[in-house]
Amino acid sequence: MNARAMSTVDEDGIEISGGMDIGYIALDGELSIYRAAEVKSLLQTELTRCAVLEVDLAGVTEIDSAGIQVLILAKLMARDESRELRLVHHSDAVREVFERLALERWFGDALPTAH
Repeated sequence: MNARAMSTVDEDGIEISGGMDIGYIALDGELSIYRAAEVKSLLQTELTRCAVLEVDLAGVTEIDSAGIQVLILAKLMARDESRELRLVHHSDAVREVFERLALERWFGDALPTAH
């Protein structure tokens, strides 16, 4: 597998790496209405490039409904195109929202326990 074979960081500090099999994106900062279009475009591009896309949420400090919508859209896109989207290393902010909205089961990714 080509997991994390190459890595770049864009102007917004988003790390993007991987090969054709597995891609990796680490999101930092707010996943909110202010960045929703940018993150949506990034996720869509990477999902067309990789069979599996791993999105690291450890650096997400805040997530709002627009951020949730982007993640839902990406998950649906992955399913429609027979690809896999994995959400990993959920930050406390993401974990809290996922638990409050009961999204952990819908996304199917294991949530870390609270610190």
